[in-house]
Amino acid sequence: MSSEIRLAFAHPSERAAATAQDTPFDRISLRDHIVEVEIGAFQAERGVTQRICFNVVVEVQPLAAPIDDDVDRILSYDRVTEAIAHELADERLNLLETLAERVADRILLEPQAVRVFVRIEKLDRGPGALGVEIVRARGADHRPPPQDYHALHPELVYLSNAAIASPHLTGWIDQLVHAGRPVIFCVGAADTPAPQTTHPMAQRRIDLLAIEQNAWILAARDKRCVVVATRTELDWAMRNGQTCVWAPSKIVLDAVDGPSAQPRDAVALAAWFAATFDAEEMMVIGADLPRGASVPLRRVDVDQADL
Repeated sequence: MSSEIRLAFAHPSERAAATAQDTPFDRISLRDHIVEVEIGAFQAERGVTQRICFNVVVEVQPLAAPIDDDVDRILSYDRVTEAIAHELADERLNLLETLAERVADRILLEPQAVRVFVRIEKLDRGPGALGVEIVRARGADHRPPPQDYHALHPELVYLSNAAIASPHLTGWIDQLVHAGRPVIFCVGAADTPAPQTTHPMAQRRIDLLAIEQNAWILAARDKRCVVVATRTELDWAMRNGQTCVWAPSKIVLDAVDGPSAQPRDAVALAAWFAATFDAEEMMVIGADLPRGASVPLRRVDVDQADL
């Protein structure tokens, strides 16, 4: 028991050695890699950064031929730190457990990686280090993750309130679905004024929620439209032919490099969202086009039946 307790708090390299399989593996390690980042589920952790510490051990398949001092033939330490940086940059996360899973999964995509130990600790949330540790292994049925959902090139469509109320709405959805590409609708707030406050952060959340209320109004008009709030939901929906309506709060608030557009500039906010998919175009029905959008925009008149 005392040995188990000691290993629980030992560096992952000791755990890797203690749980080694019959097949010998080489190991590379990253120790005490500290990054300052915004992360955490509590409101007090939003809008501020904190230090988190990574300790990672990767068991790798020994090479059958000599290395010959060639860096291109090994699993580089840089690939480990790049995996961490990639997942931290992808989106703001609430849980260390989620971050650890994603880092481990990305490292296991490396051809030589067999098993990975990931320990992540928050250094600024208490008198000691608060953290998680996971162990993940490449199974016999291991496959790379599905192709990135950006490659699906969804059709991004912004609907004004006049477009939502238009008698052409069903026909537009018919045309978009028939085209065979995943469809994501974006909307702005309803015409009913949202509550007002002098606190910028509170007002931002109120305005985002006003957009989400209008998303549900659109969903009520056509049962094919399903309100989604997360990247995971969007990924699943697009792969399964589901027409989505974007509820922006989570993705906007969790974005590492968030939009400069405010929720009241709903078309500009939708254009930022479209850019995160490297969209070839965003269609805007019944609203003026914003300036400076990073994706091509195409305006459609609300009285136009054919898209």
